[in-house]
Amino acid sequence: MNETSHLRIVALADEATKAEAAVALYRYNVAATGVDDRAPIGAMLCNGSGRALGGLWGRTELGLLFLDMFFVPEYLRGRSYGARLLAAVEEAAKRRGCRAAVVETSSFQAPGFYARHGYVEFGRIPFAIDGQARIFLRKQLA
Repeated sequence: MNETSHLRIVALADEATKAEAAVALYRYNVAATGVDDRAPIGAMLCNGSGRALGGLWGRTELGLLFLDMFFVPEYLRGRSYGARLLAAVEEAAKRRGCRAAVVETSSFQAPGFYARHGYVEFGRIPFAIDGQARIFLRKQLA
């Protein structure tokens, strides 16, 4: 049978297909590098009853800490919770052998926060919104 490939643009990803592709891509990366060390990492900010209020989530892989999502509720900002979450995750990543961290944020989100904690911008891509951009930052951990 002669199989023909078709391209289809989708608005929503089929989660099962996306997960299958992610596994295949990771297998390729492991085969190319010989390193199988990807692991989730995170820290949560909880209230007194243990309910999550926010946190920082990412992954470690190939000696890098990738920060994927960071949220502190507005009413808790400015009270060092973000700094404590970031420091905790960076320390855990260092124990895993990570030597650097990478994060992407938006100009209207938290680039100043990351800069205050030692992150340095290495890339910027403007949005279609005047004056706004996606910002890429890195930090040496060790």
